[in-house]
Amino acid sequence: MSLRPTPAARPEAPVVTGLGITAPTGIGVEAHWSAVLAGKSGIGRIERFDPEPYPVRLAGQVPGFSAQERVPGRLIPQTDHWTHLALAAAESAFADAGVDPAELPEYEMAVVTSSSSGGTEFGQHEMEALYQHDPSWVGAYQSIAWFYAATTGQLSIRHGMRGPCGVLCAEQAGGLDAVGQARRLTRGGARLVLTGGTDASLCPYGLTAQLAAGTLSTVPDPARAYLPFDRAAAGHLPGEGGAILVLENAAAARERGAGQPYGTVLGYAAGFDPPPGSDRPPALRRTVLKALADAGLEPGAIDVVFADGAAVPAADRAEAEAISEVFGPRGVPVTVPKVLAGRLYGGGGALDAATALLALRDGVVPHTAGVTALAPGCDIDLVTGEPRTADLRHALVLARGHGGFVSALVLGR
Repeated sequence: MSLRPTPAARPEAPVVTGLGITAPTGIGVEAHWSAVLAGKSGIGRIERFDPEPYPVRLAGQVPGFSAQERVPGRLIPQTDHWTHLALAAAESAFADAGVDPAELPEYEMAVVTSSSSGGTEFGQHEMEALYQHDPSWVGAYQSIAWFYAATTGQLSIRHGMRGPCGVLCAEQAGGLDAVGQARRLTRGGARLVLTGGTDASLCPYGLTAQLAAGTLSTVPDPARAYLPFDRAAAGHLPGEGGAILVLENAAAARERGAGQPYGTVLGYAAGFDPPPGSDRPPALRRTVLKALADAGLEPGAIDVVFADGAAVPAADRAEAEAISEVFGPRGVPVTVPKVLAGRLYGGGGALDAATALLALRDGVVPHTAGVTALAPGCDIDLVTGEPRTADLRHALVLARGHGGFVSALVLGR
């Protein structure tokens, strides 16, 4: 006997009513989307510190971001750049949704964000103060600014959101996990959940930690450094920023007179890859199938896949094989717009979800800039060269995090 709920028994999917974006591709929804469609890259030489001593000197950096202009002055010295980016994105997301959180019941609103490394730059500066001087030079805010839950806490405090808040730590996959948890909370009584994530680990300490994984690209040409699924794939580039989404219970959104939503969150699943050397298969294929089942959809209903695209040859082949196994060889358009921003870790999955919602809104699949020749074993319909117009109803967003985290999110128009 099947225990899968019938369509009539499924709870109404929550809706995304607001987006806030602070990314290398731009600040704001339309700036980001215009850059993605134009293939305008936010990759360049690292400017937050001198990268000359390091093998990786390129990254995606948020252009023209000023905390003084976008973050309350008292919070700037108390928090890391990673939190500044999220605070600014949240303000934009609320404005985009046309909602004032002060007008909603505080215990019916929640915050769930993704974090990869926490306040890395803030922590580095405080450690420098400790080692160069003495403990009295370490500021009191070190105890909270570095903490991976700092952004969730600051957003909750600032906007009076006192429902069940949390943080997901699954590196690149965490952004999708946060949205999945936010969806769960809307089913449990939350009226509105602020979700998504940002990252900002472009500092010597943060870059050194990332180098240990051995998956960063050292190619010096910004246009050729990050090429997922390409014969010339040589690793990915880091980046900062991300996206914050306003996710609402659909009935609550109608009740307050919300405008046209960007889309719905229909399905979600998470998995974990087996340890290297085991005989068990990677988790991505079964995670995708579970997300589709959760959404009540067959593979043929998916019109575009936003791939993880690590640009590590073995990882690319494994992802391409999983996509082909589920949808058939070249069975669905695939895209990796994050090549324009870098992998944003805790902010990456959230930014991909926001970009997928914009694709559904406008009926266009953004292209994967720079890729010219698919690598052997990558038998997928990767959209390259220019965006592709299509009738898009459902999008699948994939994310994999360092250590084995795997997530899949199904979005509907």
